[in-house]
Parts: sequence; structure tokens; C-alpha cells
Amino acid sequence: MNDLATLGAADTTAPLLPLPEARQQLTGLLAGEDDLIANAANTAAFLNTLLADINWLGFYFVHDDVLVLGPFQGNPACVRIPVGRGVCGTCVASGETQRIDDVHAFPSHIACDIRSRSELVVPIQTDDRIVGVLDIDSPSVARFSQGDQDYVEALADEFVRHQFGQR
Repeated sequence: MNDLATLGAADTTAPLLPLPEARQQLTGLLAGEDDLIANAANTAAFLNTLLADINWLGFYFVHDDVLVLGPFQGNPACVRIPVGRGVCGTCVASGETQRIDDVHAFPSHIACDIRSRSELVVPIQTDDRIVGVLDIDSPSVARFSQGDQDYVEALADEFVRHQFGQR
């Protein structure tokens, strides 16, 4: 039997670069720049090239008690999300990564794009406070694995380390 025939869905959605190489390339993209918007834009664009089967990837940044849309890749998105509402707002309120297999079953889900079915949201934290989130949507149910979460969290940590000199 052909090995390709035995590949599972998780194998076909694996990131295109191993983590050490992805971390090295992201570090290179961010080197010498300290502007938050420029670095978030490059980080979003870079991650978008690495991950298959996604339909939106970007940042939201905390302003008072609201998340405000930042740099992203994908279709137009919700501009403001109250902290504590939806997957992104829940991530900020809890301080924990949210990996949701079916967003339509998530209480208080905000449907910015009805085609999105699963979501991975990682908090962006500095000085023990959450300053934003990195949000990734997929049109497939249960798209994100623990391995995907670990991968994205590691690259988000690299973004935080460079941008804020921490973590």
C-alpha cells in the first residue's frame, strides 16, 4: 500500500516547516524592527504561509475592555470583540489558549465568518498582562491538534520575546 494513502488528516495539515526552522525564520523577519504593527503583520503573513486548511489568521489587541482588530490574513473580520465574549474574548478573560473543535457549539461564539468551524486562539502576554491574541480559524471541524497548539504557542512566544523582550 502507498504510504500516502495511509496519511491521516493531521499529517496533511502539519506545518510546512519544523519548529526550529520556523522560529529561526520568524526571528529573522522581526530582527531590527520594533514597531508592533509591522511585526504583527509579518508574523501573521509568515504563519499564514506555514499552516494549511485555515481561512483566517491574525491579531487582536486589547484596548480597555475590548479587543481591536490588528494585522491579519484573510477575509474582512470583526473589528471589536468584548473581552469575555467569543473565543478571542474568552482567551483574554481566562489567560489560556483556546482550542475549539466546533465554534458553532461554543457559548457566545461570534460568527465573523460563518465558514469558520474550528479555532485556535493564543494569548499575547507581557508583564503578566494580556495585550492581545493570535487568532487562527479553519473551515474544518477539529482542525487544530495539540501539536498545532504547541507550534503556534512557540511562535507566539517568539513574537512576544522579540516585541516585548520577554517570555
